[in-house]
Amino acid sequence: MTGRVAFFGSPEFAVPSLRALAAAGYAIPLVVTQPDRPAGRGGRLTPPAVKTAALELGLPVAQPESVRTAEFAAQIEGLALDAAVVAAYGKILPQRLLDIPRRGFVNVHASLLPRWRGASPITAAILAGDTITGVSIMQLVLKMDAGPVISRAEEPIRPDDTAGTLEARLADLGARELVRVLPGWLDGTLTAEPQDEALATYCGLVRKEDGRLRAAMTAAEAERAVRAYDPWPGAFVLYRGEPLRIWRGRVAEGPAAPAGAMRLLDGEPAIRFADGWLVLVEVQRPGGRRVPGRAFAAGERGQLEPVVGLA
Repeated sequence: MTGRVAFFGSPEFAVPSLRALAAAGYAIPLVVTQPDRPAGRGGRLTPPAVKTAALELGLPVAQPESVRTAEFAAQIEGLALDAAVVAAYGKILPQRLLDIPRRGFVNVHASLLPRWRGASPITAAILAGDTITGVSIMQLVLKMDAGPVISRAEEPIRPDDTAGTLEARLADLGARELVRVLPGWLDGTLTAEPQDEALATYCGLVRKEDGRLRAAMTAAEAERAVRAYDPWPGAFVLYRGEPLRIWRGRVAEGPAAPAGAMRLLDGEPAIRFADGWLVLVEVQRPGGRRVPGRAFAAGERGQLEPVVGLA
């Protein structure tokens, strides 16, 4: 069966789910997304990815600054919804809204709940060294990511996955899983299973300063941080007084040295961490382009300095 389903989402992760709902024939009377925000060096007002996709699909869009007003609740009530779907919308929805659709709100979450509740599950999974993640389709409740789970679908984390590459696969997986289970949820033949609170883990928002690598990290942790913070905020160390972005790294063995030491290992620059070395495969200076580590080292003429603030 199909039905009337509103969609709440903002970033690129949510776009495949919106497109899948439209392709499956659901009536989508409203797409709710964040307001346009300044972006880039010029601060140009930029729409969320979901807004762009919705307009391409010919769907009506709302961008409320607040979802807690009586006016917005009345707008949602007037849609006669069977359900609403949320995918990375970016705002906490009040209980008043959650109670409006006939079958409530369904959320597409990028982890295997109850592991990695919160705002950055993809980054958290890579940082932790998880080898499996996935998506959960869950009923939204007031407590963040704590609602009963309708279904889960697994996805392996590859050794070279960045947050960007993994997010793209999970976005597509979430869209497929959503349209697979939504008919059964709407007609009542599918039920949701409560989460085991004892197994819950949590992750917060990623901040720009989180990308700075620390001396206490093992080389493997530093390598995972490089991938987890790609594309944003980017892993970095301070080198010659400026942030040096590290976009690709490789763990390697090498001689004992204090944390923060930098030297060439087989012609490539490497930084010493708590237990070993991280080879800098691809780096970027401020205002420059990404270059292979060998090219960076050649520009230094082999005179590499320790990184600042790592020790």
